[in-house]
Amino acid sequence: MCKILVTGGSGFIGTNVILSLLKGGHDVLNLDFHKPKLSKLESVTTSCDIDAFSELNSKIIEFSPDYIIHLAARTDLDGKSLNDYSANILGVENLMKILPLLSNLKKVIITSSMLVCHTGYCPKNQFDYAPSTLYGESKVKTEEIVWNNKPQCDWAIIRPTSIWGPWFGVPYRNFFDMMMAHRYFHIGNKGCTKTYGYVGNAVYQIEQILFNDTRDESQKVFYIGDDPPINIEDWANEIAGELGYEVRRMPWWFLRLAAWGGDLLKLAGIAFPMTSFRLKNMTTDNVIDLSDTYKIAPNPPYSRKKGIKETLNWLVLTKH
Repeated sequence: MCKILVTGGSGFIGTNVILSLLKGGHDVLNLDFHKPKLSKLESVTTSCDIDAFSELNSKIIEFSPDYIIHLAARTDLDGKSLNDYSANILGVENLMKILPLLSNLKKVIITSSMLVCHTGYCPKNQFDYAPSTLYGESKVKTEEIVWNNKPQCDWAIIRPTSIWGPWFGVPYRNFFDMMMAHRYFHIGNKGCTKTYGYVGNAVYQIEQILFNDTRDESQKVFYIGDDPPINIEDWANEIAGELGYEVRRMPWWFLRLAAWGGDLLKLAGIAFPMTSFRLKNMTTDNVIDLSDTYKIAPNPPYSRKKGIKETLNWLVLTKH
């Protein structure tokens, strides 16, 4: 049994990580100012704002963890400046100041994002960044802070790809909700191929990275996701097959008009599920090289079909 600290464990990936760690018999503490999604996780959760150094310091020092999985972050794309993403910058700076004080610490994982590079961009190395959003820029800052303040123990940076599954939110919760309501349409002939990842496999990869040696500084960054990538039309057809229907196709021009309308509504402060940014993301290939991750985590436990079934079952249960 290990003492494992998780920051931001009340979120989507964090919920799944904590459930798995508890199942493995570990002593887990979740630091998050949000309540956990499951009431049974309240007993291992303590409210904490990672931007508040003294509060964060006292709670981490008191727990004295063997391992840390840092997930806490602001992850939406709605910020107006980098200051809106202080959790991704100041919060990481605070954590890095505390790490040298932890005598029992064996390993820390810092969570970044694949959006340190824009969709469709293939980074040449682990220092090659090309963000197109403020959120992506804030995660570049996250990684730079870690590199400039290397922990005394083993450490790694993870970049989750498009992760989906139980306890998820936007955008893939919306995608599954639309599939279940038979309101999803293929986008003309512009279906794209992307690296997605079922959350059960993401948890497996995170745990393998946590408990295995990653001291080689030429390979400190690990993308989290499933290989091979899949075309979104094939994925939608697999989900529809489980639901017993066939996905229809909508003309490209119609969705282009809807996206323009969504852009105008966004300017007016009105949320709309389709914008030009969203449409471009849905129609741009984004294939990530996962070979380094699969070297350390070669046996993901879930097939995509099993992940789809578990996600659909979870959605049905949460709607009742």
